[in-house]
Amino acid sequence: MGKAVEITTENFTSQVEGATGVQVVDFGATWCGPCQALAPTIEELAADYASKGVMVGKCDVDQASELAAKFGIMSVPTIIFFKDGAKVDTIMGNQPKAKLAAKIDALLGG
Repeated sequence: MGKAVEITTENFTSQVEGATGVQVVDFGATWCGPCQALAPTIEELAADYASKGVMVGKCDVDQASELAAKFGIMSVPTIIFFKDGAKVDTIMGNQPKAKLAAKIDALLGG
């Protein structure tokens, strides 16, 4: 635990839609510079929030094009926040860790 989960079309239902609590999924691509810049932040958030039951994942839009289409991903990186499997918010672009953490904290009710 404490590492970002690789989200695929196959495990999306179990990891996100069928899950309780807060889930954060970073939709990105290997060819995307800003996505690569965001990657360490996503890993840090996964480690920071593991003890609070938050699932932080990353999804390669080229490998999971069905998910990208389902959520209308038009640019990467796009971070989607879920609560109890339902989409509640979206942030686009490489964002500072503090902004993403504040969003997670708000969803946790803290």
